[in-house]
Amino acid sequence: MDIKKKDFLFISKASLAAFGAYFCMYAFRKPFSVATFEGIQAFGIDYKILLIIAQVLGYMISKFIGIKVISELQQEQRLFYLLGLIGISEIALLLFGLVPEPYHILCMFFNGLPLGMIWGIVFSYLEGRKYTEILGVVLCTSFIISSGVVKSVGLWVMISWDVSQFWMPAVTGALFIPPLIFFAKLLETIPPPDKEDRELRIERVPMKKNERKKVLRQFAFPLFILVSFYIILTSFRDLRDNYARELWDGLGYSGDISVYSTSEIVVAFLVLLILALVYKIKDNLKALLTYHGILLIGTFSIGIVTYLLQVNIIDPFYWMVISGFGLYICYVPFNALFFDRFIAAFRIKGNAGFLIYLADAFGYLGSMGVLLYKNFGMDKISWLQFFINGAYLLSVLGTISVIISFFNLKNKHHRTKINTL
Repeated sequence: MDIKKKDFLFISKASLAAFGAYFCMYAFRKPFSVATFEGIQAFGIDYKILLIIAQVLGYMISKFIGIKVISELQQEQRLFYLLGLIGISEIALLLFGLVPEPYHILCMFFNGLPLGMIWGIVFSYLEGRKYTEILGVVLCTSFIISSGVVKSVGLWVMISWDVSQFWMPAVTGALFIPPLIFFAKLLETIPPPDKEDRELRIERVPMKKNERKKVLRQFAFPLFILVSFYIILTSFRDLRDNYARELWDGLGYSGDISVYSTSEIVVAFLVLLILALVYKIKDNLKALLTYHGILLIGTFSIGIVTYLLQVNIIDPFYWMVISGFGLYICYVPFNALFFDRFIAAFRIKGNAGFLIYLADAFGYLGSMGVLLYKNFGMDKISWLQFFINGAYLLSVLGTISVIISFFNLKNKHHRTKINTL
């Protein structure tokens, strides 16, 4: 599929709008994690652990709410929801700076609660198009790059402006309010999918409760396998994201501000380059099966490079980059592209947002479980060692899950095709 000039202009505009909107959202979610809150405890527990648990709990609940809200979302509601939800999260950050400790831990819960639905709102502008792969990959690179960049901005705010670690999240978020409004309004100018889009990827429509149940009954086993894999992916990704400073410090990069951004930019470029090429595959089943092959590249990369680190063959910086590549080459498709092709391949009357939020809800539930297990059951093990152990687990279980899913979906599509003849 050659990209015409008109299509190139559309892709550029839509990519910029989606990337910018979601990039700005991260400024309200992740900067606080660059603070150490060293020496502070509440209820006998490390303060940062409590803050992360509170925010992730809110984010997780948001994903379960989003299964209904995002799958039923109407076009005319999107801008209001987008700006309103992020506005609530910034108010929570302001209260985090105002309310005394430890009571302001609750503010981090209310910060995470609205933000979990932003992804589905932004992706709803992009799904069901012949160029969804390109648009989706650009959108997904926003959370790879933004996580590192906003941490750098947050650290800079504390160091350069002498802002306390309690006020830094609100200040950082406030800096991104003007660009957020700009990109949100730019999203609204994106035209809906045209006739060719609907023919290639099937029309996307809101899904009611009965329609969601029908999809779950029809694809119960493969969705169980895929969601199980995604639970491990999300847990691994959240460990890498929330405890990036502890990991980098453990690898000998203490005090290096640039490492958070430079490592993630390299990862984002590689993931973007590989996944964007899938748009050339017009056949939706072939594209869906191709994603399985890409997932295997990710699981193998994580396992192999972690072994090379432990035998001192690879530099720690390159281990973080390559393991990050393996993680995101798996994580990114599940957040947009995989389920977009899933919907199209099986001609499901609905939208990808439902399946994305189904996976995300249980992914964050698993992430919460791993976080609690590490902090209260494996507290003697360093974050770095725990992360290394998780890398091996992800590599092995992920590989098995992907292989099972590949053959199941291939056979299911073949049976479906025969039954419709």
